[in-house]
Amino acid sequence: MFDLKLSAVAFSRRAVLNLAASAAVAGLLVSMLPGSAIAQRQKGPAEVPVEELMKPGVLADVSLGPADAKVTVVEYASLTCPHCAHFTNQVFPDFRKKYIDTGKVHYIFRGFALNPLDQAAQMLVQCLGGEKRLSMIEVFFAKQADWAATSGNPVPKLFDLAKQAGFTQESFDACLKDQKLLDNLEADRKHASETFGISSTPTFFINGKRLQETPTIEAFDKVIEPLLK
Repeated sequence: MFDLKLSAVAFSRRAVLNLAASAAVAGLLVSMLPGSAIAQRQKGPAEVPVEELMKPGVLADVSLGPADAKVTVVEYASLTCPHCAHFTNQVFPDFRKKYIDTGKVHYIFRGFALNPLDQAAQMLVQCLGGEKRLSMIEVFFAKQADWAATSGNPVPKLFDLAKQAGFTQESFDACLKDQKLLDNLEADRKHASETFGISSTPTFFINGKRLQETPTIEAFDKVIEPLLK
C-alpha cells in the first residue's frame, strides 16, 4: 500500500512546477516506494454510503462500462503509486475483459495525488478530457519507472509521454500552470480523504464496500460474483 500523510503537503501552482522540475523529486519518490512488501490491509470505513460515493466530484470521473450495471467499482489511485501501477498493468486487463467489457461492472477511476509530481501528472490527464484520459493513465502507469522514479529531472519524461497524447510544449506548460484545475483536483482529493477515509492507494469500493484484500482478480471475484447472482 502506498501511504502518505498529506496534511503537510501544500499544493499550489508553484509547488507543482518547482517540485516537478526538481531532480530531488526522484529521490523523494524512490524513498517512498514500498519495495516488495505485500500491500497492507486498508484503513478507513469498511463501507460507505453508495449515494454519497456516486456523487460527482468537482471534476468529471474517468469511467468505463454501463452506468446501470449491477456492480460499480470505484478506484482511488495515485499515478506515482507502484501498487496502483501493478494493478493497472497486471490485473486490470483481465478485470476489464471479465467484468467491464461484458457489461457486468461500471468502473470509475478517481485520482488521489500523493505528492506534487503526482498532482502534475493528474493535471495532464484532466487536460486531455474525454476517452483519452484513461489511455493517458495507462501510459503513465506502464512507464511509471521512467518518470516517477527517474534520477534526473522528471519534467522532460512527462512531456515525452504527454506528446504521445497530443500535447505541445505550449499546451503542456499551460496545463501545469492552471491553478483552478489544481485547486479542483485538491478539492476532490480532500473530499475523498475526509468523507471516505482514504489515506492510501489503491483503494477500491465495490457497491460501497471497501475491498480489504490485495486487489487480485481472485479478490474481486469473491466480492463481485455474489452480487451478480
